[in-house]
Amino acid sequence: MVGEQDRTGAAAGAANRGEAAQARAVRAKARAAVRAKARAAARALPPQRVPELGHLSLAGLRTYRAALSAEEDRVSYWRRILQGRLDLTRTAAEQPTDMVALRSALRPEQVQRGRSTLIRVVPQHDIPPLPDLAALWERCPAPGDEPARQALQADLGLAESALSRYRTSLHQQLEAATGELIARYRAEPDSCLSALPTRTPPNPAA
Repeated sequence: MVGEQDRTGAAAGAANRGEAAQARAVRAKARAAVRAKARAAARALPPQRVPELGHLSLAGLRTYRAALSAEEDRVSYWRRILQGRLDLTRTAAEQPTDMVALRSALRPEQVQRGRSTLIRVVPQHDIPPLPDLAALWERCPAPGDEPARQALQADLGLAESALSRYRTSLHQQLEAATGELIARYRAEPDSCLSALPTRTPPNPAA
């Protein structure tokens, strides 16, 4: 009798988990559809000039856009590192013992360099600040130190949220730079040719 009740309870639990997973999938599909519709609507609008980028030459605009893309790649990498560390901290798993491999990538000057470069090109007063990733990475609570583990978990969560806000800001700036670039190309189609690689003329003496 007890075994049958256990099996019934397990089956009910599995059914509930299946329903929850299906509901999450439906919600995710609905969100994806909304995002796709918003992107389609945005593409239907003609690109607008961005006054904040008007001081940049065409070459400078391309360089700025490339810098935004490179910074977004770095931030995505930092977020993956923090998310992995956060997962370990949440489960009280053994923390990484070798910190040297990633320490150089998380130095304050390394983290702030890309942000500072972008602000110099286009001043942004509302760009989110970046957390001190190196200090977070160095923190390793002793086994059994639950308060320290919980504090690190909270701080990692805050840092991950800060990086997400910064990444969203980068996406917005990248979208603006792309729109400015397209608007300039539409106004002066021949300017697209300047993005093509130039062919070095043959050396007659060769």
